[in-house]
Amino acid sequence: MTLHLLTVEPRDVAAAALGLLLDRPAPAALAELRLSHDAGGEIVLGVLGASHVVTAVAGGRRLTEEISCDAVGAGGEPLPRHRRSAGYELSSAVTRTTRAELDATADRLRARAATEPGWLLGAFPGGVGALTALTARPLAAGGWTWDTWHLYPDGDTGEVVTTSSRWAP
Repeated sequence: MTLHLLTVEPRDVAAAALGLLLDRPAPAALAELRLSHDAGGEIVLGVLGASHVVTAVAGGRRLTEEISCDAVGAGGEPLPRHRRSAGYELSSAVTRTTRAELDATADRLRARAATEPGWLLGAFPGGVGALTALTARPLAAGGWTWDTWHLYPDGDTGEVVTTSSRWAP
């Protein structure tokens, strides 16, 4: 089980604050999960108080993806809907939901993180819906694919930010 109940307040609390930063040193994570591929390579999924970081290694190459409220200030860009470069591809979406839908999504993610391999979930104080979840799988030809969910409760509503990344060096 890779479900972590965190005792720190999250630093990112809205989708609009998120940015993307690639290939910089990974910041220290509050919780992490390390996965390896039988054909070589590994990936480290990390939950940050500011969102998430992923470091993937394959074919002697390394990629670090940070999606956080600190990314733009560190030289990154606002979170794009789509980004492609050098074997890396990212898609993201932001969905505004009711609080009931947000909490139901949080319950589904918690259940998956508690029972399925390859999942990491960090739950923050402030309600069922305050969480960051990540999952990853190796690509048969080398590299990795990973998905993330960032849930932000906001009164009777909330935001869900989803990302899907693929890296094949």
